[in-house]
Amino acid sequence: MNGSSPFRPLAAPTMEAMGTREWFMLVVLSLLWGGAFFFTEVALDGFEPLTLVFGRVSLAAIVLLAYLYATGTRMPIERGVWVGFFVMGGLNNLIPFSLIVWGQTQIDSGLASILNATTPLFTVILAHFLTADEKLTRGRIFGIGLGFLGVATLIGPEALLG
Repeated sequence: MNGSSPFRPLAAPTMEAMGTREWFMLVVLSLLWGGAFFFTEVALDGFEPLTLVFGRVSLAAIVLLAYLYATGTRMPIERGVWVGFFVMGGLNNLIPFSLIVWGQTQIDSGLASILNATTPLFTVILAHFLTADEKLTRGRIFGIGLGFLGVATLIGPEALLG
């Protein structure tokens, strides 16, 4: 990585046990993410999938801009940074949200949320092949297996039979 890049590598995270505050934040985050599927299902009665995605992403952008303004942070003006923003926005928001919301027009929101729960499981597997420092260990393999077992249990055996 050369010195002209606007992005700086993150420091290696430290491993600390989760306290009460972290568990609380995790539960709140789970409720927000899980609730998004329910509210998307309700909103699909009156809106098209891409309209919902545009509204969701636009609302998030407005909230983030308000936060930046309130904290005195300025948006970058460098072209390369904005190219990175658009690529990241497409890969992390536009494409996945569009596919998930469109998918909810085909399947129930509960099933969509359960299938979406497999994302971290696949991320751990992909990280093994795409990074140098996130290799699979026995514990991670056990966790992946347990995760898939949990998802299979939530979906139910009849869904697995076709």
